[in-house]
Amino acid sequence: SMDSTLHYIHNDSDLSTNSSFSPEEERKSKVQDVVPQALLDQYLSMTDPSRAQTVDTEIAKHCAYSLPGVALTLGRQNWHCLKDTYETLASDMQWKVRRTLAFSIHELAVILGDQLTAGDLVPVFNGFLKDLDEVRIGVLKHLHDFLKLLHVDKRREYLYQLQEFLVTDNSRNWRFRAELAEQLILLLDLYSARDIYDYLRPIAFSLCADKVSSVRWISYKLVSEMVKKLYMASPSTFVIDLMNELVEKFCRCHKWSGRQTFVFICQTISEDDCLPMDQFA
Repeated sequence: SMDSTLHYIHNDSDLSTNSSFSPEEERKSKVQDVVPQALLDQYLSMTDPSRAQTVDTEIAKHCAYSLPGVALTLGRQNWHCLKDTYETLASDMQWKVRRTLAFSIHELAVILGDQLTAGDLVPVFNGFLKDLDEVRIGVLKHLHDFLKLLHVDKRREYLYQLQEFLVTDNSRNWRFRAELAEQLILLLDLYSARDIYDYLRPIAFSLCADKVSSVRWISYKLVSEMVKKLYMASPSTFVIDLMNELVEKFCRCHKWSGRQTFVFICQTISEDDCLPMDQFA
């Protein structure tokens, strides 16, 4: 009974997809031997627009949610079976579908490995970075998890884009900036002292002056970790320049809030032993 049902599903005319390949080539590109082929075909058909209209409007979202699990089951050698479906979902009109993929792209990168990630996932990741805030938060929450899987040269390209996370569709969306500060703390381990000083320092200082206290408190931790990282690096000119800028920008600020920020940063540096006491003094 199951065999006949699967055979019926497999031959369902609804499963035909438009492609530049011939039907035979299209079929071969989706063939694998891990699970029953009819089962995979049924899964891939979830991106068919007619299914959303007649079966379930949320079906594409369910498909997106399950995709990392399907990819893990099939293995990276069978990624060719899922690639077209993934790209279709990544450009879906519903932001909920794209958001679902954005939250799991780092998991998919682990499954696929660095070569497939660089070729097939990085372009999708770049698209999500320019998407709605509801989608961007997905890649932001796992920014470190994704970037650590990339080669150093590819990873450095994203230094220029981190500044863009300070801009949101809604300026009251402070949790977005708080998440950015959290991720930057993790990203300190992935970049050189010069990159930290040139690219991450300006963002950290901007977050320290945020209007929302929750964002500022995480940013104090970010700056203290930055001091620690730069102190341990050589040459030591970066940490000296950073501390001089802290004094100039916050300690000598004409606003009391800026001077208060300096005190809180000093407190965090002291409590976390980010500097030897003589250097701190």
